[in-house]
Amino acid sequence: MDRRKDRYYTRNVFGVSVVEFFWGLGFPIVLESTFLQLFLKSLGASSLLIGSVPFLFIVGISCFPIFASYYSRNYRFKRPLVIGLHLVAAILVFVFGVLLLIIKDPAYILPFFLVFYALFSISLGMGIPVWLNYLVRIFSEVKTVPGLGYMMMFQNIGKIISSFFILKMVEKFAFSPVSAAWVFMLTGLVFALGAVSFLLTKEELDPEDPEPDDTTFFQHIRESLADITANRKFLLFLAADLDFYVILTVFSFYANYATGFYGVAPAVAAGFFVACIYGGSITVNILLGAMNLFNLKQKFILSKFVSLALLTLLVFFPSAPAFFVISFMLGFVRAIRNVVYPPSVKRFAARTDATPYFSMAPLLTLPFAAGYPLLFGKLLDHFAWLQQDSYRLLFGVSAGIILITLYLSFQVDFSSDKR
Repeated sequence: MDRRKDRYYTRNVFGVSVVEFFWGLGFPIVLESTFLQLFLKSLGASSLLIGSVPFLFIVGISCFPIFASYYSRNYRFKRPLVIGLHLVAAILVFVFGVLLLIIKDPAYILPFFLVFYALFSISLGMGIPVWLNYLVRIFSEVKTVPGLGYMMMFQNIGKIISSFFILKMVEKFAFSPVSAAWVFMLTGLVFALGAVSFLLTKEELDPEDPEPDDTTFFQHIRESLADITANRKFLLFLAADLDFYVILTVFSFYANYATGFYGVAPAVAAGFFVACIYGGSITVNILLGAMNLFNLKQKFILSKFVSLALLTLLVFFPSAPAFFVISFMLGFVRAIRNVVYPPSVKRFAARTDATPYFSMAPLLTLPFAAGYPLLFGKLLDHFAWLQQDSYRLLFGVSAGIILITLYLSFQVDFSSDKR
């Protein structure tokens, strides 16, 4: 079967690279976004409300994948589902842009934003596990990491282009609702173009696919959960992967730390910081993705060391120049996770359809994943009188959590034997 997949390797790399290039153009607006941080701040949002952005995202991608797991199980071809779910997310972003043209009062914009972002996160939650399973399905095990490396490289090229567009837009129009409306509408359109570009890929039926079943939703969830909780190697991997959510939280706050206390202009944070993030990502895409340097475990451990280094800079050596290095390192860490996570989950699942694993994993990590950014934002508000030291304190706590995940990462067994 892997030999048949390798026949379409070039075509599938091209197809998913086109998809991710278009989505990369929109990601700096709606995900891991200094743009969103600064846009919400310009509307008078509190740190707690800004912290609710990763909270909503994490809840959406954690609680709703189980529905995708169940409803996708009997689809022999997964591509139509992947396209449809991507289109739903694109339409939501476009509609929010239209609403911004109609609603001008910030007091109303913020509640509408929260509703939009909750729905957007739910749509991604439904789509991500099907998408991840599709990626590890169309590439052979040997070529999955290089394929993902090329794919993410083009996504990050799109992100860099978008970052400079954001910089020019912010310099000219600041964060007015009207200018933001056009940005969101344009983002929805490029997301839609990316969704239909999945038609460029080729999906092969796998003879080892499970036969269609008529189990109920709750029976499917019980069986999937029982299988996953019995897989101790996978559970240890999930525990060691919790640093991902710590880094997501740092993404959500470090730009305000830089602009509020170290003289970094908002336009620079919205543009150049993001460009540095994606420069770090492209470095990983080439070296650890396309060139496939190091094995999965070595990459996994490397990400923890880089995370500790960037948090050390944030706590002890914050300065305007240092934030560019920190941004590069944030992108580096996130990119490692992007190339390590899908093939690792597929390996631990040891099954042709790994959608249940991709779906249940976020649910198992939800208490920490959703709670940490909210707690971070709440404590920032509580210790606001400490000014920049409130950020340093919480970045230091984050480093302590990373140390624990580093220890656990050395214990994870990445061998192909499932148990």
